[in-house]
Amino acid sequence: MKTQTYTILLALFLSVNNIIAATPHIDITRTRQKAKQAQMFCRQKGYNTRYCILIDMSLPSGVKRFVVWDFIKKDTLVCGLVSHGCGRNPWSGVWSKDKPSFSNLDNSHCTALGKYQVDGRAYSAWGIQVKYYLTGLESTNNNALARQIVFHSWEQVAEKEIYPNGTPEGWGCPAISNNTMKIADALIRKQKKHLLLWIYN
Repeated sequence: MKTQTYTILLALFLSVNNIIAATPHIDITRTRQKAKQAQMFCRQKGYNTRYCILIDMSLPSGVKRFVVWDFIKKDTLVCGLVSHGCGRNPWSGVWSKDKPSFSNLDNSHCTALGKYQVDGRAYSAWGIQVKYYLTGLESTNNNALARQIVFHSWEQVAEKEIYPNGTPEGWGCPAISNNTMKIADALIRKQKKHLLLWIYN
């Protein structure tokens, strides 16, 4: 009887471990590599060298892929879910939760990859009613201001991971949860130099 119970418990343990291993998650080694590149860019261009924001769009939208990175501690300060653009799909759905389309074109309703400068803070109709303007620094995202792509929070973005479900999709803005935005906003407001926000795939 004891042997049978042990076998059942072992099978359950292995099953749970397999599920956990199969769930996508942020690759901290890759994140550190991106952070090193971001730090070099920030030093060269005169951006904030204490913090940056990294968004790994290679991950499904139901897992945490938004990171506020601390250059000094060489680690994540804040992690959370973040939306991407719906593209040709209906707004606020989860049609492209695993494979988003990216574009810099106006009315594409897609997120644009590349490095952004986090600019002025302003009122938002979404989330905690705070947004930050984004200036695209590369040819892949230099229409951000014209497209009104901003960094904001959104009530539909969950606080915890929801994989295999996805985060609702907007019109291309990187939108995070309200609580994550409260933390990020408090940090950004204290900085004297612009933060770098980098969306990559």
